[in-house]
Amino acid sequence: MFDFEKLTVYTKSKGFNKKVNTFLSSKKLDRTTNDQLRRASFSIMLNIAEGSGRYTKADKRNFYVISRGSTFECVAIIDYLKEINAISEQEFSLFYSDLDELSRMLFSLIKRIVKIVNQHLSNFRYLFESYKRQLLTLLKVLSH
Repeated sequence: MFDFEKLTVYTKSKGFNKKVNTFLSSKKLDRTTNDQLRRASFSIMLNIAEGSGRYTKADKRNFYVISRGSTFECVAIIDYLKEINAISEQEFSLFYSDLDELSRMLFSLIKRIVKIVNQHLSNFRYLFESYKRQLLTLLKVLSH
């Protein structure tokens, strides 16, 4: 099993993508909107998968940020579809709820990565300052 398959956010994004595909197959939307919603919903899932396979925290974070951006893109599309009466209020609410949950989960994942990176930076700064003080002390001793 790949790491991303263990992530709840991946499983939920896959479920959302299935709902979008079912919805799109039952509607007659213009080609651009249909394609954009299909691609954006797929992008949420794929970027979670790709990000989980990256080695650095910065790379992982970047893919999760892109995934969250695709979530926002889906919200904008369903909002537009509601505005033009191409989607019912009930369909809108269901999609919106799913997207809100995905956005929150991704935000939490991103925040956790940032916290880990900041902790590593803090540890690095502490070690750097400690070594710097030791080196300066050694230089003083050697110069006398």
